[in-house]
Amino acid sequence: MNIIDGKLIAEQIKTEIANEVRKMIDDDKNPPHLAAILVGEDPASQTYVASKEKSCKEVGFISSIYRYPSTISEIDLLKAVEFLNLDDEIDGFIVQMPLPKHISVDKVIESIDPKKDVDGFHPINAGRMLANLPSYLPATPYGIMQMLERCNIETEGKHCVVLGRSNIVGTPISILMSRNNKHANATVTLCHSKTKNLEEITRQADILIAAIGKPLFVTSSMVKEGAVVIDVGIHRVASSETKSGFRLIGDVDFLNVSKKCSYISPVPGGVGLMTIVGLLQNTLKAAKKEIYQ
Repeated sequence: MNIIDGKLIAEQIKTEIANEVRKMIDDDKNPPHLAAILVGEDPASQTYVASKEKSCKEVGFISSIYRYPSTISEIDLLKAVEFLNLDDEIDGFIVQMPLPKHISVDKVIESIDPKKDVDGFHPINAGRMLANLPSYLPATPYGIMQMLERCNIETEGKHCVVLGRSNIVGTPISILMSRNNKHANATVTLCHSKTKNLEEITRQADILIAAIGKPLFVTSSMVKEGAVVIDVGIHRVASSETKSGFRLIGDVDFLNVSKKCSYISPVPGGVGLMTIVGLLQNTLKAAKKEIYQ
């Protein structure tokens, strides 16, 4: 069993990004500028945005965070988005999810300029991805694809089972894994809450991507010997063994499932780190005008 070291891969890619940023500065170009809108005090969102800001500094990006109370109106949040759309100094930005219930997520996403949508959630970017045109890929699927490629995990002709059909992870990764290129070319089965005979299907998987949002959902009985397992889930659970009083676990029962795997990504230390790297790569593309001229 091999543990996929998300931290090591992320650091390699960050080094590559930092080298490109240095070249931009040497050519008298501005470094990429990534901004984030953060609404409310959600702990997980706070942690993610802080990690993003730290990573930006590591690669030489400019980073800005716009913080708003959870009581902000939908109209005012849309105005904040439009402000960033029009700011020529910002190459890309994200609106951190989740948002308060009184705000329409769809309205907010659709209000973002696709050229600055480095999360890859705007319908235009989603459509371009589906049509296999240049686009900003959703950061988590982007990161997963790079994990597989950089670990030299064979995907061509393999059966990939994806658990979860969200627009953020499940659906886009199913599309990317089926693409006609040497780092994909898998036969993909997309499973969800209504899938019948789920364990029978997951046991067929050469590559199992768990993005179902349920702690420890994937057990050893659901995985065949030698499978590659990618754990996208991240959950905070109470723990008396840590100073913080909680620990992070994934959608996969790592302790037992890992005994059957050829490769497995851990939580933490896996996909989460690659998600931030995917966001940085999208922002670099935005700054270099690689997607939209």
